[in-house]
Amino acid sequence: MMHEKTILLVEDDDGDADLALRAFQRAKVTNPLVRVRDGEDALDYLFARGKYAGRDVCDLPAVTLLDINMPKIGGLEVLKAIRADERTKHLLVVMLTSSNEDKDRASAYGHFANSYVLKPADYDEFVVAASQLGRYWMILNAPPPRMAT
Repeated sequence: MMHEKTILLVEDDDGDADLALRAFQRAKVTNPLVRVRDGEDALDYLFARGKYAGRDVCDLPAVTLLDINMPKIGGLEVLKAIRADERTKHLLVVMLTSSNEDKDRASAYGHFANSYVLKPADYDEFVVAASQLGRYWMILNAPPPRMAT
């Protein structure tokens, strides 16, 4: 049975997470959104460990929206771990962050982030960005083929 691919939102700020959820709903992005609150939870989710131990590790999200500045494990460390593992190295990762620092952008792209998007502060602009992100990553983008392991 095929099911709709999830979007993994890695966001520690409840306000930003709620804004993203409402923006995706308003933009009519219907994919299920799974939200985790920090980098440690993100890695546990992706690698099916800890409280996510029963999850199928092969059922990866269609795209991961990853904040940079988070508690426990930062977004760039999560990105490095994703790229270092054979099971997740081709996972689509969009850095969705308020950091406009050159060093953060350089590091994200240096560790093969697929995109780097600045979080709009304005709600209406965030809805437009969510709509564009959803349309591009969930409809227009042709993801890497699933490889047999």
